[in-house]
Amino acid sequence: MMAHALGMARADMLLRLSDLIVPADFDVLVARRMADEPIAYIVGTRDFWTLTLAVTPDVLIPRPDSETLIEAAVAHFRDRAPKRVLDLGTGSGALLLAALDHWPDATGLGIDRSEGALAVARGNAARLGLSERADFRIGNWGDGLDERFDLILINPPYIATCATLPADVATHEPHSALFAGADGLDDYRVIAPQLPSLLAEAGFAAVEIGFDQGESAAALFQATGLRVGLRRDLGGNHRCLEITR
Repeated sequence: MMAHALGMARADMLLRLSDLIVPADFDVLVARRMADEPIAYIVGTRDFWTLTLAVTPDVLIPRPDSETLIEAAVAHFRDRAPKRVLDLGTGSGALLLAALDHWPDATGLGIDRSEGALAVARGNAARLGLSERADFRIGNWGDGLDERFDLILINPPYIATCATLPADVATHEPHSALFAGADGLDDYRVIAPQLPSLLAEAGFAAVEIGFDQGESAAALFQATGLRVGLRRDLGGNHRCLEITR
């Protein structure tokens, strides 16, 4: 937060500590953090994969756990590249833009129910020079889409409504991007039957899950005839469904 207040990179700040004066508005930033506001919202950015993304309270803050989906996609397409990418529940655009940055010949579509989130995603695409390759539309998961995609990335809400969350998450991040019914599976129940008609014949889908949803979420997609594997995050928890035909 201090580096943000000074308008400089953290590394530069550390090298010049003896020459710097605390900005007058730094106390305001500290007060916001003491009120449990996430640092990403205070400074307005969050690093994800190879990108620095703008974030606002309209979007869930991108987390390292979600990078597991990109890792899974990179591993799957190791000897080829996806041409069309779909990001359902795109939020800040993190997953789609990370994929497009990795595969420079790919184009993609991001879907979200929130106009506020789509504005953030479009802004991120513009700042990263990816606007010509990334389209963003309002929508409800895969409803109305009549195209098949080589790579589908999905980070839906998956937290049970009765779950207790840290104050900064529960108070400031959008509940529509967090909670998914009594068992946290409500949105998977909508997405699973849509996925077969969206996934290309040799396509791959990476779907984020809660650490304890490996079996329950996977079963919903297996019931549609898709093949499902599990990938762990850096903490050793099941974090990603790896889905193919």
